[in-house]
Amino acid sequence: MRVLVLGADGYLGWPTVMYLSEAGHEVGALDNFVRRQYDSELGVQSLTPIEPLSRRVRAWREVSGHEVPTYVVDLQDGEAVVEAVRDFRPDAIVHYAEQRAAPYSMIDRKHAVYTQVNNVVGTLNVLYAIAEVDPSIHLVKLGTMGEYGTPNVDIEEGWLELTHKGRTDRVLFPKKPGSFYHLSKVHDSHNIEFATRIWGLRATDLNQGVVYGVETEQSVRDPRLVTRLDYDDVFGTVLNRFVIQAVLGQPLTVYGGGGQTRGMLDIRDTVECIRLAVENPAEAGEFRVFNQMTESFSVAEIAKTVASAYNGPVEVDYLDNPRVELEDHYYNVVHTALPSLGLEPHLLSDTLITSLIDVVERHKDRVDLEAFRPQVDWRRHANPRQT
Repeated sequence: MRVLVLGADGYLGWPTVMYLSEAGHEVGALDNFVRRQYDSELGVQSLTPIEPLSRRVRAWREVSGHEVPTYVVDLQDGEAVVEAVRDFRPDAIVHYAEQRAAPYSMIDRKHAVYTQVNNVVGTLNVLYAIAEVDPSIHLVKLGTMGEYGTPNVDIEEGWLELTHKGRTDRVLFPKKPGSFYHLSKVHDSHNIEFATRIWGLRATDLNQGVVYGVETEQSVRDPRLVTRLDYDDVFGTVLNRFVIQAVLGQPLTVYGGGGQTRGMLDIRDTVECIRLAVENPAEAGEFRVFNQMTESFSVAEIAKTVASAYNGPVEVDYLDNPRVELEDHYYNVVHTALPSLGLEPHLLSDTLITSLIDVVERHKDRVDLEAFRPQVDWRRHANPRQT
């Protein structure tokens, strides 16, 4: 199959390009490199040194023999999106190309508006490009488990059979997102469902949990192929922060009481989920939702897992939570679709022992301790870096 990966220079995009090409697909890579600009804006950098996309593509060709054509396109430019899709003629489009950080969207008005315009308009342009060039193209869109929030009921895979006043219908599962970023993903989901229903497009919405890890079978072949590892207060994940703090002998900083629970998965499982979705496409007119996660953990449980995996003393500090979120809540997610297609998950403890800690040890001289400090408060309306 021919697969065009949008956001191919990103944390998940680049490993996906390599994984799908290694799986026998002809892969194209599209990006506008704005993710690298966020680092410059925030004054942070990936813990792992990452090469420009052009060097990554060249290194991958040298290592694997696979050619990857590239497109420098901003999804805000609808005509350019159409031209790229028409030129590559994909059977499937994997869409990662969005501003992905909840804290970034909550910095201030400008960042909230940017996140929603960038994400929602970009996805609309992709939908129109598919409809214009070839409605049979299968859209595999990265969503987020954060669309659902933390409801006090089991979270189904996208849809819910609802009975109300004696009548029953199949409706999209109710959403209760926790940031303007997560709201943008909800809008995406609604727009995609509408396009499948009205235009007969085919789409798979992957509501993904928190991804951890940086190494895949492909990336370890050459240091030029590594993907990014974010740990700062805006784009970093709690797991990355904990591992780095443990390696440096710093206390693990838990926001609030640590009862917040989220779905998680290994980066190797992410790329496999993408492959499974691409190779088993939705039907024409179908909006299919997969909950893409393998395990769930509270923040306190993640801290305990890191402490157990690391060979050294580890302390935990509890900080005031800058986010507005429930810390003690019910969380049970149905995630059967991807395992039914053949997903065999990796476990968090294995990844920590075999990969993450080793990567951090190799690059710990690049850590900026100031980047850990939480500066984005959900209750504020202004940029804390400017006030």
